[in-house]
Amino acid sequence: MPRTLPLSRTRNIGIMAHIDAGKTTTTERILFYTGFLHKVGEVDDGTAFTDYMEQEKERGITIMSAATTCYWKDHKINIIDTPGHVDFTAEVQRSLRVLDGAIAVFCAVGGVEPQSETVWHQADAYKVPRIAYVNKMDRMGADFDRVVRMMREKLGANPVPITIPMGAEENFEGIIDLIEMRALYFDEDSKGFMFESRDIPDIFKETAELNRAKLIESVAENDDNLLQKYLDGHDFSNDEIKKSLRSSTLSQKIIPVLCGSSKKGIGVQPLLDSVLNYLPSPLDLNEYIGYDVNDNNKLLKRKPDDDEPFSALAFKVLSDPFLKRLTFIRIYSGKIRSGEAVMISSLGKRERINKILKIQANKKEEIPEAFTGDIVAIPDLKLTRTGDTLSDQKHQIVFEKISFSEPVINQSLEAATIAERDKMLECLAKLSDEDPTFKYRLDDDSGEILISGVGELHLEIIVDRLKREFNIKAKAGKPQVSYRETVSKKIKQEGQFENQISGKMQYGSVVITIEPGDKGSGIIIQNNNDDLQINKIYQNAIEKGIREAAQVGPNGYPLVDIKVTIDKINYDPEKSTELGNQIASSIAFKDGIRRAESILLEPFFEVEVVSPEIYIGDIISDLNSRRGKIEGITQRGNVQILKSIAPLSEMFGYVTKLRSISQGRASYTMKFSHYEPAVIKSQTNNY
Repeated sequence: MPRTLPLSRTRNIGIMAHIDAGKTTTTERILFYTGFLHKVGEVDDGTAFTDYMEQEKERGITIMSAATTCYWKDHKINIIDTPGHVDFTAEVQRSLRVLDGAIAVFCAVGGVEPQSETVWHQADAYKVPRIAYVNKMDRMGADFDRVVRMMREKLGANPVPITIPMGAEENFEGIIDLIEMRALYFDEDSKGFMFESRDIPDIFKETAELNRAKLIESVAENDDNLLQKYLDGHDFSNDEIKKSLRSSTLSQKIIPVLCGSSKKGIGVQPLLDSVLNYLPSPLDLNEYIGYDVNDNNKLLKRKPDDDEPFSALAFKVLSDPFLKRLTFIRIYSGKIRSGEAVMISSLGKRERINKILKIQANKKEEIPEAFTGDIVAIPDLKLTRTGDTLSDQKHQIVFEKISFSEPVINQSLEAATIAERDKMLECLAKLSDEDPTFKYRLDDDSGEILISGVGELHLEIIVDRLKREFNIKAKAGKPQVSYRETVSKKIKQEGQFENQISGKMQYGSVVITIEPGDKGSGIIIQNNNDDLQINKIYQNAIEKGIREAAQVGPNGYPLVDIKVTIDKINYDPEKSTELGNQIASSIAFKDGIRRAESILLEPFFEVEVVSPEIYIGDIISDLNSRRGKIEGITQRGNVQILKSIAPLSEMFGYVTKLRSISQGRASYTMKFSHYEPAVIKSQTNNY
């Protein structure tokens, strides 16, 4: 099956935003206008096409990123609708890693909200070009200019409006296209499918001309070819503006800003046109950088071309009731056919591609072949995990993995019987496979299963999925804080091991130094051993022993922010073995940690409360009682925004308390900030 459209007409985009900004509604309208859907789904009614999980329909939120392909003006658009809730940030991270461009949706009332900042900075980290869409212009309190200012101030972006609203709130009647200088009116009876281009009404002419002048100035500033023309007082053609805007968007010097109301169908079709005009095709990205499988310092490149060797990144694993396990991949170069074998470059293992599926949210269509730029799902890959690179067996490459947030909250689960517990562990393994921010373990002492995630809602959804998808009724305990441990002293420790294992004598002897590391550094291992030949043979084994021992500290929590230096490997040519040195380093680390005086760390969160001014005093008082540190208060329209840092251990049940204080009129968001030495309530000293 040959490629049906040239790669230049492919767009891989994500839709990202804060919760309740209208991402899913915007996606539904896009699917309707492109002819993929014949009836518009509604989030509020639980009929949104991309929100296919029962929990999503009930709660009106997106939990799983959903992939869909549609066509607009002879272009193929692969869209991923991502969650807005902070507990499901991993879904955004993995989606941004494989997308070429993104639409950042902002609520015209809320503007740049906490999760907007989080996903924006994630897009910055992956260098994803963006266009912005200010949604809900028909809502009470909508203010387009304020949202553009917030983008500039809070995100450090260079937002440049290319459409502006005609009116706002109940007076919002359409948009003005600043490039064509035309007023666009959308027909509500056709849900915005039909629209009419007219002359700009006199009442909006001055504002339109002022904004077009700013657009021209921004384009000229970022385009040397047009700057002289601008200085000479010449106007630009519309094609010149679009070409320059595209170039500046791809280089992330400019963020084109559009506006509308997705629910009313106003402004979504110009947004689709902007995806084609300003966001990149895979060809615009020129090449993808990876590493040699045998040498992490050697860079390799792949061009987005069907004739290049095959390479792809697995960015999502999903349990499917019919196909067991689906692995979503983004193809960066080459092509793949059903029946072919590929290498998991990062593991050095082979996988066979038995089927290739084109995904439309929860609907699947089998295709014989997939090409560069495609996002497809492969069923029943046994070894591939999230972040693994798949590549041609003769031309292997390893792409950078995806980094995810660590779990900060625990909860115990109890099964009714041992058989039920075994089934629960099997299902938790599948869910952990899907979600890198979800972990679980069996406590050997208590027999309890402990699950860990990034927030209360995250764990609530996991327990709910156990019940609905796997028919397991688990008794869940109260959420608990997931502490960490580090050390306060620098110590030197020797570890030695000499014993028979499976009939073979194993020997190892190492000397290591353990000391506090930098905040947020994890476990850093440095080798100061002089003998390079010995290093080469035993370093990996010794590092493996240290990392395995560092998984749990003396108090039973994961260890972080520790620097370990390998000072000496006592080599005996007749006795030394790799396994012996691995065990010796593990012994040295465990003994050393006990002497290095462990400190318990607790997670602190950034808390942002949005409330009418009348309740701010009581909210501050309550946060102070929770060991919260108030960092600032700002005014936004008729509400105040309070920012603080507070320990997670004090924030359980905060939603109920906040509702009580504010009579239900205040809301809050939380996101992980950092770890600090823990305060244990039953004791007076700090650990």
